[in-house]
Amino acid sequence: MSNIIKLLSKKVSNQIAAGEVIQRPASAVKELLENAIDSKASKIDLVIIDAGKTLIQVIDNGIGMSSKDAEICFLRHTTSKINTAKELLSIKTKGFRGEALSSIASISKVELISKLDTDELGTKIIIEGNEIKSKLAVGSSKGTNVKMKNLFFNVPARRNFLKSNAIETKHTITEFQRVALAHPEVHFTMYNNNSSVFNLPASKLRQRIINIFGKRYNNRLVPVEEDTSITSISGFILKPEFAKRTRGEQYLFVNNRFIKSPYLNHAISQAFTELISKDQFPSYFIYLSVPLDSIDINIHPTKTEINFEDIRSVYAILLSGVKRAIGQYSISPSLDFEQEKALQIRPLRKSDKITSPSIKINPNYNPFNSQEEKKEAISNNLGMYKETQASFIKDDDTLLEKQVTRINVSDSKKYFQYQNKIIITQVKSGLLLIDQKRAHRQILYEDLLKTINQNNKSNSQKLLFPVYIELSISDYSLCKDILEKMQQIGIDIDDFGNNTLVVNGLPSEIKESECENIIEGFIENFKMNSDKFDNIDNKLAWSYAKSSCIKSGTQLDNIEMETLIGQLFTCNSSSIDAKGNVIISKIENMAIDKKFKY
Repeated sequence: MSNIIKLLSKKVSNQIAAGEVIQRPASAVKELLENAIDSKASKIDLVIIDAGKTLIQVIDNGIGMSSKDAEICFLRHTTSKINTAKELLSIKTKGFRGEALSSIASISKVELISKLDTDELGTKIIIEGNEIKSKLAVGSSKGTNVKMKNLFFNVPARRNFLKSNAIETKHTITEFQRVALAHPEVHFTMYNNNSSVFNLPASKLRQRIINIFGKRYNNRLVPVEEDTSITSISGFILKPEFAKRTRGEQYLFVNNRFIKSPYLNHAISQAFTELISKDQFPSYFIYLSVPLDSIDINIHPTKTEINFEDIRSVYAILLSGVKRAIGQYSISPSLDFEQEKALQIRPLRKSDKITSPSIKINPNYNPFNSQEEKKEAISNNLGMYKETQASFIKDDDTLLEKQVTRINVSDSKKYFQYQNKIIITQVKSGLLLIDQKRAHRQILYEDLLKTINQNNKSNSQKLLFPVYIELSISDYSLCKDILEKMQQIGIDIDDFGNNTLVVNGLPSEIKESECENIIEGFIENFKMNSDKFDNIDNKLAWSYAKSSCIKSGTQLDNIEMETLIGQLFTCNSSSIDAKGNVIISKIENMAIDKKFKY
């Protein structure tokens, strides 16, 4: 048998390595921005065209590179950041592996111009697929200017997996914001298709947050400060009333490096447990400072995961610090357990007159004027509802589950609700259990998708007064690309400029008072499902359906339940929703009989 193991070519191994570091334009932006930070730049400019697919350019005024360094920086595992393996345990810089520029050069066409302050001329290098095409001396200012063109030009299969420009731009903005939040002392700008997206002068952290997310954040921020020998904590949390239904604005930094840590995120969420609902997430900008020798950041190619020497102590300190901030700034509820609300009676003043209580009687009232009134009277006399304890004994060693259901004694209903979230109805073969929220969401989703696919336009009801919604730059940029689609599904919305949208009309089923919540919820859901649907129409329909459907806990009358179920069974998919969630569950007669051992 001939030998089958062989050494991969340099070109193939570089492309494999690039796949670990550069997954999309945003990945390249992150690496280039972090290189600029490491160069001690005080001003960094980012330019992207076509969401970074055509061009990513980063210009900095850092220390620059010599002619020789400019050439070898594109070789794999070349770095100025470390010299020995021991230094991996005390990393101070953003990059250190020497993989970023090599990866970028292997899957794009790169043009680099760099100059040291002490040199008269700079160096210009053009590289395609890791091959140097030209190198020459040019006049330039101090610092580095990197142009990365035609991402994945030599790996078309990878390019085909990129999302729409709106989604890729959103990811790029996210990476830009993370770096800008980590370094408020640096002046950052960002341009997208020749339009200014951000201009963030060097500032204090609070001002940097406001410059990125909008002036409305000024009154939402609550400072967090905690200093121990294990870690120092600083930053801001947002007041509980501004919690969101997605994890979008949760920024956690360790030594000015953005990280992902579900464990530490849980500590912050725990501090908000009694203040926000279970389906909400707090927003925060938290910065941990820890000794370099107590963490390991060399565990993931993108360096967003960190190992802590004593993460349990960090968790406890973080939880305590956030709780203290909540209490110190009096944003938690003030409770007096010694006094009932109903007993908070104002003391009498001398000028107050004391009057005897009186009872008003309508002499013409007849409790049996109508059949409905008669039924109501009977129900009241019997006690409107009777409580029936239904015990459902599960098989094997599972616990006995007892629930109390309320049954209207004066009305024979075809449907009734369980905990105001599940509709139960009887069929010949057993019982159907229908999740009302998922059912309504699927109905809306299919209706909206049909409207979009047929290129129709849903009716919109004009608002009495326009509603102006200020958004973060990231959300605003995302929405500008889908305004036409939003108008198609009945949201009369326009770009007002200055990161603001104006809503002039809504679908008739949405209350005007719910306008801002519905639109913000739609945007959050659209972002959250950015990678769940390949088709933007499906994503748009799902996001709007999710934000505007009835919620679990909504009480429905018999007619509403019957209507909902009727509409559900006209859907193309009535038992499973668009994301694979179960809408309808059935309990067979045999299973019920088995419970009672018939």
